[in-house]
Amino acid sequence: MSLYDLHISLIPKPALSYDPAKPLAPQREAADRVFRSLLGYDKMPERTAPPSVRIEFVSDDDPRFTETRFSFESEPGFFVPAHLLVPKKPSPLAEGGKLPVMICLQGHSSGMHISIGREKFPGDAETIAGGRDFALQAVDRGYVAIAMEQRGLGELKHGGGCLLPASQALLIGRTLLGERIYDITRLIDAIENGLCENADPSRVCLMGNSGGGTATWHAAALEHRLAAVMPSCAFCLYTKSIYAMDHCICNHIPHILEFLEMPDLAMLSAPTPVVIVCGREDGIFPLDGVLKGYETVQAVYAAAGASDACRLVIGEGGHRFYPDDAWGVFDALLADSLRKA
Repeated sequence: MSLYDLHISLIPKPALSYDPAKPLAPQREAADRVFRSLLGYDKMPERTAPPSVRIEFVSDDDPRFTETRFSFESEPGFFVPAHLLVPKKPSPLAEGGKLPVMICLQGHSSGMHISIGREKFPGDAETIAGGRDFALQAVDRGYVAIAMEQRGLGELKHGGGCLLPASQALLIGRTLLGERIYDITRLIDAIENGLCENADPSRVCLMGNSGGGTATWHAAALEHRLAAVMPSCAFCLYTKSIYAMDHCICNHIPHILEFLEMPDLAMLSAPTPVVIVCGREDGIFPLDGVLKGYETVQAVYAAAGASDACRLVIGEGGHRFYPDDAWGVFDALLADSLRKA
């Protein structure tokens, strides 16, 4: 028996996996308590005040948007950089003079500048061409867009990438994923505190590809102020993806498979509208694991009375975002959910 086969044989049935024969509410409560603990989220600071914000520059040079480069204090003394883009042309999504917000997360690219379509390093042009200029796409559709850097990536790299900060977080009872989610939460706090006068705090959305999609899916389980989420090339069964092949350690949550499979987190996110995007040929988040996991998502959302609030978009390609396939579905789902609210 190989070591891989040995570990496979030791995987238990997750103790808190969704059971359609039982009421959803007590399952949600138990899963929430355990998930927060495994993620190390209980080790994050209490949010007693809105984060401090530093404005670095404001630029009106681009005809499509006004850009504000800023950073916000997520934890005491630790600032997260971001770019805020406000569309210049009238938005079809405006309500009462306010626009929905799309927070855009890159994964293991060279950084958040990819979201605004800027080439800084070799290989950036190819990444951008793979549909990952999310902030520009969002602005073109009438959203206020915020490109936020994730810990261990881009300008927040440390020791060469994710490995060192992810390992350090584990040694102090945290996870890098939990810290990234906390940064998202603090950014939403800043939006609610008036970060952008054009932004509608009741319509804050979140999207990302790969590691950005991972943060998006897991953040939706904890951050219930999100109006809708769009994780791309990140949703699957853990046992078919994160467990089954080499993945960055920043994707790992210690002990998670003892309690929950990735799709079980829908118990915590439902009824938040979600569009799950995947690539039919994605080699690290295989389609069979996506399809099997989505069955659980559908069952949970049905139990939550929100059968129409989840969608699956399958792009005809590999590990990338599929804007032409995904955006129309997302816009319609967000609009429908707001009509019903």
